[in-house]
Amino acid sequence: MSLSFVHDALPMRVVFGPGRLADLGGEVDRLGLRRVLVLGTAEQEAALRATADGLGGRAAGVFAEARQHVPVAVAAAAADRARELGADGCVAVGGGSSVGLGKAVALRHGLPVVAVPTTYAGSEMTPIWGLTEDGEKRTGRDRAVLPRTVVYDPELTRSLPVGLSVTSGLNAVAHAVEGLWAPDGTPITALMAEEGVRALLAALPAIVERPDDLDARSGALQGAWLCGAVLGATTMSLHHKLCHVLGGSFDLPHAETHAVVLPHVVAHNGPSAPAAVAALGRALGVAAGPNTEADKVADTVATALADRARELGAPTSLAAIGMPCDGLAQVVDAVLAAPYANPAPVTRASLTALLEAAYQPA
Repeated sequence: MSLSFVHDALPMRVVFGPGRLADLGGEVDRLGLRRVLVLGTAEQEAALRATADGLGGRAAGVFAEARQHVPVAVAAAAADRARELGADGCVAVGGGSSVGLGKAVALRHGLPVVAVPTTYAGSEMTPIWGLTEDGEKRTGRDRAVLPRTVVYDPELTRSLPVGLSVTSGLNAVAHAVEGLWAPDGTPITALMAEEGVRALLAALPAIVERPDDLDARSGALQGAWLCGAVLGATTMSLHHKLCHVLGGSFDLPHAETHAVVLPHVVAHNGPSAPAAVAALGRALGVAAGPNTEADKVADTVATALADRARELGAPTSLAAIGMPCDGLAQVVDAVLAAPYANPAPVTRASLTALLEAAYQPA
């Protein structure tokens, strides 16, 4: 059967390899930028100042106040700081919080962003922005926020704590899984998603055993790149909607929330997305018989994914990461009020059952 599809490739320059942080100044010059604001979290301030020092006169200053879920007040402060300094671009160093803040500044002032990822979040590969205000996380798509250049230096991830490496990697896996059942997925995004999941799930056990293993760090970063690119090219579904509500409303840790919720969404959506579950099963190394019922295949793959996360030391319940039990009904209401496209029907009963299962320790 002949194929027919539309694949919208995003414009992106990627510089990848150990030691490539040394190329950052040249990449800034290549974009014609003269005064960039270096963005990141307070925990990274020393690294941010070292990055600014390496940029020399190209650095206009440092803003070390990025926070997860990108609070509106923090985004406004960063945008004001960029304007005060006369910045003509931003360099976002760190994970999704840092890159998300760079996107917020780009959304406000149209400043180009150069991303230097130090986690496996994958946000640097997407035109998706998110802002949180009064317990509600809003997201949107705008190519103006897509980083112009991404500098992937695996050396920068060697100091990433093992626990965060695991949950950050599983967060990236969630991006790919949603791309596998997205209504606008293509054979190209499916290939990228399956390989991204395979690369991450091969690298993460090695990182747990040998945190300084540069080959494993490189493999995980490459997997995160692929998974992030899938998210950037496809429509988000139930998994991301749930995580946006849980994170925005209850300030739960972003990556850990993705790690906990994903197996439960796979079990829910799997019977309605057999091709996605088959691809995920191949990436996990889980095979099902040709005549196995779709719901049993989905349960098998979801269980294998949960087992892999547990073996890696990831949290396995919403309760363990600070979710209050009496908040589950609020999450159900919020998801049903503004649903995302999803392969399986989402009802109050099914969503309540999913969240209750995710709340309890596995």
